Amino acid sequence: MAGYVLHLSTEENITLSSATVKRLIAGGSGDAALLYLHFAAGRPLENAREALRMSEARYDLACATLQQLGLWPQEPQRHLDASQAPVYTEQDVIRETRTSREFEAITGETQRRLGRVLSNEELKILLSIYRYLGLPGEVISILVNYCIQRQRSRGIARMPSLRSIEKEAYYWADHGIDTMEQAAVYMQNQLLRQSQLGKIKELFGISGRRLTPGEENYILTWLSWGFGEKEIGLAYEKTCLATGGLKWPYCNSILRSWHEQGFTTLSQIESGDRAPQRSYAGAKLSQGVQQHNDTLSDFQLAAIDRMLNNKED
Repeated sequence: MAGYVLHLSTEENITLSSATVKRLIAGGSGDAALLYLHFAAGRPLENAREALRMSEARYDLACATLQQLGLWPQEPQRHLDASQAPVYTEQDVIRETRTSREFEAITGETQRRLGRVLSNEELKILLSIYRYLGLPGEVISILVNYCIQRQRSRGIARMPSLRSIEKEAYYWADHGIDTMEQAAVYMQNQLLRQSQLGKIKELFGISGRRLTPGEENYILTWLSWGFGEKEIGLAYEKTCLATGGLKWPYCNSILRSWHEQGFTTLSQIESGDRAPQRSYAGAKLSQGVQQHNDTLSDFQLAAIDRMLNNKED
């Protein structure tokens, strides 16, 4: 598999796949890259913040970024079962409102953002998000705003229902999105994802409708394989030449074949073989970085260099 080997010492190396490097670049966080290299080298996370000389805020944001990039090594996802949630009553809502200033504030903020008074059933749902899912008030506020903005981005004028907000809340809880930093990173990644989907949609000449869930899954899979707009565009051209139009399964088979062969760049695909090895030096935390089967551009290599060296003295 194409990738990189970082030589930390004569006896210690770190191997990074090109897909991992591209994810770190997409994350745009030097702190996240440094933290990833720290635990990839087998060093304990317990002292990572001190070892990397990060403030608590920087460290939390780096952790959240790696979690959203799917590069965090710990904490398997929870799977909260909605059927196991407590059945809250109106008395529970009244009691919580009287005893918890945070829940009272959440209720007021949610009603203000949705532009209406919540019904008793909706208040029970809100209480379940707060108590059963355990999301902090500040995160619930971000969650509600995110659901509103997502609705608008889809061209839907009406406000989201509490049920749809609850569904998203379960996703956040299951994926450990329970701090403001993690919520911010998640929303940033979602905006990036929508931008990428929009570009591919335009590339495929799709207009006047939304992508179906199946179509979105195809594109997101291709992006996760490390392909960009140019590579997907080439697969689209080959699909149209072979089938006379856009056939998603056929296009997917082309990209899957390239992925299985380890091709991730346009130059590799066009040559039908992997690019030759070359050395890349610049990581201060090692004696050198050797790149095998070059799959990244000089611009991307420079980005790696910046990330690896983006550390406060």
